[in-house]
Amino acid sequence: MKRAVCPGSFDPITFGHLDIIERASGQFDEVIVAVFVNRSKSGLFSVEDRIEMITENVKKFPNVSVDSGSGLLVEYCKKNGVQAIVKGLRAVTDFDYELQMAQVHIQASGVETMFMATSPTHSFLSSSIVKELAYYGGDVSSMVPSNVNAALKARAGEPQ
Repeated sequence: MKRAVCPGSFDPITFGHLDIIERASGQFDEVIVAVFVNRSKSGLFSVEDRIEMITENVKKFPNVSVDSGSGLLVEYCKKNGVQAIVKGLRAVTDFDYELQMAQVHIQASGVETMFMATSPTHSFLSSSIVKELAYYGGDVSSMVPSNVNAALKARAGEPQ
């Protein structure tokens, strides 16, 4: 059985993330969406909130589960029998960083990294942009699932 992990902070999950998860679910027997805390970013939602939002949106994929992790991704992969890491790439700047990480992962543990080009529809999306727009009252309903949109509005103090 081929298991893959789609790691990220998912703070919050966007349609771009969900596109990569859906496409990965068609390539692997099992896909784990693993919520990790990015120490260089301040989180808007707790890990538990993120897991809940993601779970609601991936339940239509029977081979996708949601988990959380901390520490090194390669250690998570070893512990959970994961053979591949799936990462979405939006632009060349993503590739530069992700290639370095992929090389570290293969050298440190033998875990392969599979890159998927983000759909052009979602290539501009990032959780940071979504949070910034939502903070200032912008409409992000075309960028995130409805449960995430509602959570963002609640955080911004807007009526749902």
